[in-house]
Amino acid sequence: QVQVVESGGGLVQAGGSLRLSCVVSGDTFSINAIGWYRQAPGKRRELVAGIDSGGSTKYVDSVKGRFTISRDNAKNTVYLHMVSLKPEDTAVYYCHAEEIAGVEYWGKGTLVTVSS
Repeated sequence: QVQVVESGGGLVQAGGSLRLSCVVSGDTFSINAIGWYRQAPGKRRELVAGIDSGGSTKYVDSVKGRFTISRDNAKNTVYLHMVSLKPEDTAVYYCHAEEIAGVEYWGKGTLVTVSS
């Protein structure tokens, strides 16, 4: 089994920054990729950034140049560093881990609120 726990959300003013953390524990040897998703009120959940076991990263266009995903394998932690935050970045951010076999695990989410 795999457990996924996010932290680091909060209230920040537009232009500010936050760093989200995602700790993945348990049978982590089977995890191939980890991603950050977000869901704003009334909107569909979207992939914000992802990183695979080889370190390759991907981002949704709206956050390119502002968000950075990284991983610390020794701490089993994936980070999402967010700068130049905008009110439209307000959402619940979820960490998602996926096994090579396709099994998925979700955290409970952490709320990011960006005030204008």
